[in-house]
Amino acid sequence: MDSSAQVGTPINAILDWPMGTKADFAVFLRDDVNTQFEAILKYWAHFLCKPESIFTLNDGPSGWFSQTALNSPHMKGFKEDFSMDPTQPGYGYKSWDDFFTRDFLPCRRPVTSRDDNSIIASATESTLFRVQAGVKIRDKFWIKGQNYSLAHIMNNDRRADQFVGGTVYQAFLSADSYHRWHAPVLGTIVSFETVPGTYYSEPLLTGFSPDEGDDVNPDPGADEASQGYISSIAARATIFIQADNPVIGLMCIIMVGMAEVSSVELTMDIGKPFKKGEQLGMFHFGGSTHCLIFGPQVKVEFRFPDDLPSADNNIQWPVNSASLVSQKPDR
Repeated sequence: MDSSAQVGTPINAILDWPMGTKADFAVFLRDDVNTQFEAILKYWAHFLCKPESIFTLNDGPSGWFSQTALNSPHMKGFKEDFSMDPTQPGYGYKSWDDFFTRDFLPCRRPVTSRDDNSIIASATESTLFRVQAGVKIRDKFWIKGQNYSLAHIMNNDRRADQFVGGTVYQAFLSADSYHRWHAPVLGTIVSFETVPGTYYSEPLLTGFSPDEGDDVNPDPGADEASQGYISSIAARATIFIQADNPVIGLMCIIMVGMAEVSSVELTMDIGKPFKKGEQLGMFHFGGSTHCLIFGPQVKVEFRFPDDLPSADNNIQWPVNSASLVSQKPDR
């Protein structure tokens, strides 16, 4: 276990600085390069699903269950939130992926306001990145501001027009966080599509930033700062949901695998009605980001958790907690 923010994405850690250069900005956009990365990451994923991958799940000096690790922000509250068995190899986890996709212990993340369809629950354990209203069908997502471009994000889906003028809520899942996603509303999945894309592309505006970097760390958190950009260009999945609440109606969730997180798994059947808080799917193998997209017919307001007075705190919102309130727009 390492204190680096990229401890869960070791390949990203190697490529972090090259990603911030003009030369590699061009390289990491190439289809042939991303095809090769896809093959490499599939091989890596195969290893992470094997029993041999648990070699870091121990209480040794560099293990994920060392006292240093358990006391770190990466593993804060692990014993209380997740199952673990120190008497078993890998602390009871069968593989690294089994550890990565671990589920919460029962009752650790109750669903807030389950019966209030105006409350939109947090679909993931995540940190707010941005909320943007009045989004356009096409926009310049690669420049400062990283505006959301619906046609790009939704892979030119014909339904993108229904969301013009609507709102995008985006939040980040760190590599050491909980990576299952849950239903933010009561409803039904209408369609699911995996979209091929880039793995290590970031906009030049976040690489070696003169505003954020220093001589020791000239490129801090560029992957996190690039979330608006990568939602339009990275490997991802689109999930269209018909909410039972007619005010919300059709909404879209974009699940983006950042860096080597190239696997987006849907576990809920398409067309099967689900309740708020039910599991919909999960990410595998690293950090991720996601977007909730609402049409212009719904007014979305924040409902911050009691212990999160402002988004500047950079605190993860618990999955299934109340994060947004939907209302009819004023006419």
